[in-house]
Amino acid sequence: MTDIKITKKANRVVKVECQGHTGYGEEGEDIVCAALSSIVQTALLGLLAVAKIKVEFHRDDKEGKLIFGLPDNLSKDKEHDASIILDTMLCGICDLREGFSDFINLEVI
Repeated sequence: MTDIKITKKANRVVKVECQGHTGYGEEGEDIVCAALSSIVQTALLGLLAVAKIKVEFHRDDKEGKLIFGLPDNLSKDKEHDASIILDTMLCGICDLREGFSDFINLEVI
């Protein structure tokens, strides 16, 4: 089971915490874990490379852990860009979870 915790402030995603492997398939062939990882990692890459936001993150592939959060001092333009990227990520996670709820636990606080 992968546990995902999304933290929002003022209705904007500000922190993402993912931990664990989904357990849908064998390691290296788990399509649900791969899909979920792609969604979340692409959002992080979007923040770093496209929006040019200096996001601090921690990643541990063995544990299936990825944690990142937005800095507090973003300009309005950077906040807007981050919201588009992270809201799109959340849509993708929710859609994937809809079909694989036995393998993905999502908490939005």
